[in-house]
Amino acid sequence: MDKKRPNFVVFLTDDQGYGDLSCMGETDFQTPHLDSVAKSGVRFTDFYSGSPVCSPSRASLLTGRYPGNAGVRAILAGHRKATGLDAGTPTIAQALKDIGYQTAAVGKWHLGLKEGCRPNDNGFDYFYGFLAGCVDYYSHIFYWSMADGHTNPTHDLWENGKELYDNGKYMTEMISEKAVEMIRKMHEQDKPFFLYVAYNAPHYPMHAPKKYLDRFPNLPPDRRIMAAMLSAVDDGVGEIMDELERLRIRDDTVIYFQSDNGPSRESRNWLDGNPDPYYGGTAGSLKGHKFSLYEGGIRVPCLISWPGHIPPEQVIHEPCAAMDIFPTFLKMAGGDPSQYELDGADILGVLRDGGKSPHAELYWEMEDQTALRMGSYKLVINGRLVESEKPLVPVFLADLKNDPGETVNLVEKMPELAEEMTNKATAWRQGIEKTWDEKFAERYRSLT
Repeated sequence: MDKKRPNFVVFLTDDQGYGDLSCMGETDFQTPHLDSVAKSGVRFTDFYSGSPVCSPSRASLLTGRYPGNAGVRAILAGHRKATGLDAGTPTIAQALKDIGYQTAAVGKWHLGLKEGCRPNDNGFDYFYGFLAGCVDYYSHIFYWSMADGHTNPTHDLWENGKELYDNGKYMTEMISEKAVEMIRKMHEQDKPFFLYVAYNAPHYPMHAPKKYLDRFPNLPPDRRIMAAMLSAVDDGVGEIMDELERLRIRDDTVIYFQSDNGPSRESRNWLDGNPDPYYGGTAGSLKGHKFSLYEGGIRVPCLISWPGHIPPEQVIHEPCAAMDIFPTFLKMAGGDPSQYELDGADILGVLRDGGKSPHAELYWEMEDQTALRMGSYKLVINGRLVESEKPLVPVFLADLKNDPGETVNLVEKMPELAEEMTNKATAWRQGIEKTWDEKFAERYRSLT
């Protein structure tokens, strides 16, 4: 093992709300293993995903770019010709591989299924998991029509380029078991490793074995299944952490955890046949959820631990984002982030030295919504809570320091600031659209 450079283990959950960890204040259930990561390092209060939906959020984390600059702006289709991320946009896996790291991805990909867009095409030496946006947890079949209108079921379990069949095994446990196996294999080599562990929980369908459900007999049904699914994730994190300890490499390993976006309220999250909104996940006191550019859609739980290098038991309030992980990890590994075209910034000083956020401004876009955080102020243009509904107001301005729930619109009280931030957000969005038209739009048009 190269003692001079750390290993990296990235945990990503799917549709897990800001409030759905006990270290974030949840009382319905406990997540002791993830809580231990927070205790040994950093818990962020103001950390952001790159998008309020799956595919662009993942693209931002892996590429260090805003989603529109990475070539993935929306939820990608699930058929086997679906395009997405390609080698023209380097990932952190590729950057680490280029400086001698072993790289592996286990779990959900959702960044393209066609050749050229799969994990092995984007810097990962090894892949085990599924390529579409979601699968049945036991049959590993993708049933859900996506943007292409495709409705036929598609089996979706792979090891590198080989399709596997393992019907009846629970996907969350399969991901954890394979992650432990890969840690053992990579540890045997004289090279550090990067392991991306992307759980599909607690994304629909809402499946969990009885042994997890039995831990929460008194919770209402929708909350009970959410707790059970996250309990299975937490157990898996514990197994992976135990393996790092057993191999005596925990102190040589950076642990990173985040959710990809806010909690879903889609009716398909429940299994009772009723088309009512689902309320199993929670964004705590934040406004909004998956798809929305209000805080509940994009502010996510985030934990980072590196014993001996990042001080323990920190709660950091500086606004940082998933796109910062690429340059930060590359810098930790001894690489040079300046060699890459990145929107993210190195936040090691924030983690280690109590430094300020490197971002004067952070931006988001989703369909006709655009948002900007500048200092403690947050502006949302055409902000929506539900996909099919109209924007709440054309422009919403909040002071997150005093109003993190975005309850009071300050546009009329602070018109000059609102105008300044609207102009900045609009100009940024125009830049995203220009880049998209020049670099990526044709790739998607060819599929329609």
